[in-house]
Amino acid sequence: MDNFAFIIHPIEPQKDVARKFKLFGYFPTSVIDYFCLFFPPVYISHITGIRSIAGGEIEGWFVACPLTPTRMTQVPTEVAYRKIVQTGRLAEKLGAKILGLGAFTSVVGDAGITISKSLSIPVTTGNSYTVAVAVEAVREASRQMDIVLSQAKAAVVGATGALGSVCAQLLARDVAEMILVGRRLPRLEEVRAHVQAMGGAHVSLATDIEAIKDVDLIVTVTSAIETIIEPHHLKPGAVVLDVARPRDVSRQVVEERNDVLVIEGGMVEVPGPVDFGFDFGFPPKMAYACMAEVMILALEGRYESYTLGRDITAEQVEEIASLAAKHGFRLGGFRSFERAVTGEEVKLIKENAHRRMGH
Repeated sequence: MDNFAFIIHPIEPQKDVARKFKLFGYFPTSVIDYFCLFFPPVYISHITGIRSIAGGEIEGWFVACPLTPTRMTQVPTEVAYRKIVQTGRLAEKLGAKILGLGAFTSVVGDAGITISKSLSIPVTTGNSYTVAVAVEAVREASRQMDIVLSQAKAAVVGATGALGSVCAQLLARDVAEMILVGRRLPRLEEVRAHVQAMGGAHVSLATDIEAIKDVDLIVTVTSAIETIIEPHHLKPGAVVLDVARPRDVSRQVVEERNDVLVIEGGMVEVPGPVDFGFDFGFPPKMAYACMAEVMILALEGRYESYTLGRDITAEQVEEIASLAAKHGFRLGGFRSFERAVTGEEVKLIKENAHRRMGH
């Protein structure tokens, strides 16, 4: 049977480690950060029941790289690579034909290139489908919030990164104005050239997060360790899509601003009676887009390193989106800070925004 494996790792150390090892959840984060380096890769679960609407069924495995985000960014890159490669070898032993990199394992160092050279199976970061789903989620969220895309002002925070740059290219076709926010102006200029080549929006550049204060739609995809978007940065009725892990949007935003919609990269509904064999915090049948990319490739029998490194093209994103549709993967609703966002909540946010703006 066609199959895959996907690497996960603890993002919120206490909570995530406790999902598999209850006892360890009682240790302080600093202790988990320290000891995770000495832990071997962990077999998590067997995944069954993924069935394409075009026919075909696959199975897979979750395997865990024990490193926390803090540890992954503190240790020398070679050390992180070694841990991720060990985890990849566990996937090979299980018989996996392709490996997906989750969360920080997909951004460390050169974003999968070195890791794929050390393994005998193809490796994908899932970033192409992550972008496809992010753009779809923004379109759907703006529809629900009554934002007219063709008149909207959008911003991509972290526009110089691989995800940010291609998100900006795809969104620029839909909106009137686009602000690219990043730290390095010369690199922002390069991204602007790509975005303008796609046609559409008027594009401006900013190196300061304050630039998003009057923006309708914000996609944020930085690799910052700390949150960068605070309650005072957002206008009433704004939609913020936070694709970054760890998050770019501070929890204060949802606590203090009941007039903005903050969502994470959309959840993907996986076709078939899927059983992940492990609770990673999503409702049944739902997966992250990066997880779904490796499933789509396995269903398609395309055992290739589809998305690797920092360069993602708009064509790649559009191709994986059409393969996803062919096999029956679809946007499965929004999430915000570990929970699903209901239509009722979106309605309330809209009403609060109108009140705030004095409509």
